[in-house]
Amino acid sequence: MNKFKIFSLALVVTTVAKAQDLETAKKAIDAEQFEKAKSLLKSAIQAKPANGKAAFLLGNVYLKQNIADSATIYFQRGLAAAEGAKFNNIGLAQIDLDANNVTAAKAKFDLVTKDLKKKDVEEYVFIARAYMNADKPDFKSAIEILNKAKLANPNDAQVQLALGDAYYGDKNQNDAYVAYRNAYQADNTLLRAKMQLGVLLKGAKAYTEAVKAYNEVITIDANYGPVYRELAETYYLWGNNVPSTYTENIQKALGFYEKYMTLTDYSITSRMRHADFLILAKDYKALELEANKMKELDGVNPRILRYLGYSAYENGNFEAALKALQDYTANTANKVIPRDYIYLGQAKIKKGASADGKTIDPALLASAIEDIKKAVTMEPLVAADLNELGKKLYDQKAFGAAAAVFEVAVSVPTSKNYLMDNFYLGNAIYYDNTRKDVVKPDLVALQKADTAFGNVIAASPNTADAYLFRARTNRLAEKDELMAKYYEDYINVVLKKWESALSEANQIVDSKVLELYKGTLKDANYEIFKAELDKVKNKFTEAYNNMAAFYANSDKAKAKELFNKTLALDPTNSYATESLKLLK
Repeated sequence: MNKFKIFSLALVVTTVAKAQDLETAKKAIDAEQFEKAKSLLKSAIQAKPANGKAAFLLGNVYLKQNIADSATIYFQRGLAAAEGAKFNNIGLAQIDLDANNVTAAKAKFDLVTKDLKKKDVEEYVFIARAYMNADKPDFKSAIEILNKAKLANPNDAQVQLALGDAYYGDKNQNDAYVAYRNAYQADNTLLRAKMQLGVLLKGAKAYTEAVKAYNEVITIDANYGPVYRELAETYYLWGNNVPSTYTENIQKALGFYEKYMTLTDYSITSRMRHADFLILAKDYKALELEANKMKELDGVNPRILRYLGYSAYENGNFEAALKALQDYTANTANKVIPRDYIYLGQAKIKKGASADGKTIDPALLASAIEDIKKAVTMEPLVAADLNELGKKLYDQKAFGAAAAVFEVAVSVPTSKNYLMDNFYLGNAIYYDNTRKDVVKPDLVALQKADTAFGNVIAASPNTADAYLFRARTNRLAEKDELMAKYYEDYINVVLKKWESALSEANQIVDSKVLELYKGTLKDANYEIFKAELDKVKNKFTEAYNNMAAFYANSDKAKAKELFNKTLALDPTNSYATESLKLLK
């Protein structure tokens, strides 16, 4: 009997110890100390192979680290365990979700929930997190699952925390706040819940208040790593949204991220997260150092090529960037993202650029544009980022390359830069067709330019230069009637702006606007607009002369009127003077 009691007591102690091991591992996971958690869970499985829940938790850590192969191994092993086997169906279901196999995922979730007891909520929490952590998160399904758990146990802190995350992901700030607050009230050791209240403030761009909230967490536990990551991300966003603070706040962000690293680990996975942040912070020198350190630690991880490629490009080593990114994107097993193709395209453009930057090797440019198109196909939002690349090419007078980039950019009408990109597209094509070495203008390209300017005018009818360049484009294309129309539209838009401004100044707008040009209107407000006219005088004379030339054969009176308007602005204009002589 005594032996039985001793055996029972030992069994209880062992069970409690193993449960404590899992709780310690969970705390390490929450603290984002993933290598420590993996070590604890592997020890737990080695001590008790029948521990299916430990296998599930370990598989989940591997999923967090984007190592799906290892995750699958542990989930499969956990399914065969005597205890907690069903949890592993949740992990395998998340892998199904990542593969877009929602039906298979739901079938596995059903296997987990079919025999749950009334008060069981942990399984619901893990299912909800699988929905949230999938490559394509489904926050609404997570909320639906968690509401079942909430019904069973409304005061469970983990249920409330997960609900907060689900509502936050679903862009429901108010309910997220309530859930995070409830979670922390239910368990005031749950620092993540308190930290997430600061995350909500960060999302609302209330950066000062967010930092204050994070500092309250640090006061409770200065060694809680995730709060420093949030501080880093908050200062990064603060610097980007308030440019005057950029330099100071980016340095703070980098410092807090380094603090986060010291409190978590320096594993390859953690270094990769650090590298991702360095890309956001545009610290490419540090990125290159980090990438080379990762290469020393793990020379076979293909994702390191991404960081080597990005840093090499930004630090001016275009050959190295091209090689690294070609090697990375060529492997279909790698998770290529749109930015990879953008950098690959940019590296090809840099490699193919002439010494003066004005021309790009045609073959490399064509290949680069295909890469950029792949990026936009993967994620249309990337189109907005092409504005910077296109403008750089435009500024270095590589107009053909700029036009090619902007043509991809405007393929996404919802892009935030759609209007400006259309304007640059039209201008780039126009200037590309005015190069000295152009024998005959490209009529197909000029039609694209005309369409681009039309898009600008449709969205912003008062953009005067869109009419001007549309007129110039049609002049190159020898579409004289359209040319004259758009020159006239240009002048009318400019005059209308001036007349509107004069009216707002309580001035009587003289119908003979040309008197302004001649300088006979001496009122102070008119003198202001005389100064404005001087800025566009050459454009006006260009418009009048080209319109007059168009009307010279069909309406001599109108042609004379237009040439006289030129001379009112520029009495020494020889083209107008000589043309008027011929019209007499």
